[in-house]
Amino acid sequence: MPADAPGIRLVFQEAKDIMRADGNQHQWTGNYPSLAAVEADIKRQGSFVVEDDGRIVAYFALLPSPEPTYAKIYDGAWLDDSAPYHVVHRIGKLHEAHGIFTSIIEFAFKQDPNIRIDTHRDNKIMQHLLTSNGFAYCGIIYLASGDERLAYQRIF
Repeated sequence: MPADAPGIRLVFQEAKDIMRADGNQHQWTGNYPSLAAVEADIKRQGSFVVEDDGRIVAYFALLPSPEPTYAKIYDGAWLDDSAPYHVVHRIGKLHEAHGIFTSIIEFAFKQDPNIRIDTHRDNKIMQHLLTSNGFAYCGIIYLASGDERLAYQRIF
């Protein structure tokens, strides 16, 4: 278990609260994201926290391709489906943390000029953040569970 598990759990819970308050009732349900998912991110060297004065205020995963659920995209196409890319997953933040998404994306583009992200159809906040940060909607992907996600990509 990560040493900072309580801080990450709080971030995930507050992120769920933000989603629910915005009408997104179906994303991040039950125990997801779990600490097992964080541990898997750590094993892939893709687990990151954002701190403010030593306190965890956000979490995200930045993982290298390939992302198996991105192999097939429906009702659209990736901007570039031949180059390697990184995927941003599990972005969560505390209520009072601001500017987190921009910071995460700036960090991601320092690692790779080709970034993909997916989100739930009900996650209007994330959709707005993606389009206002230059991401293009590319189509629909399906998670291993069969759940639909809207897929986005930006090449810097």
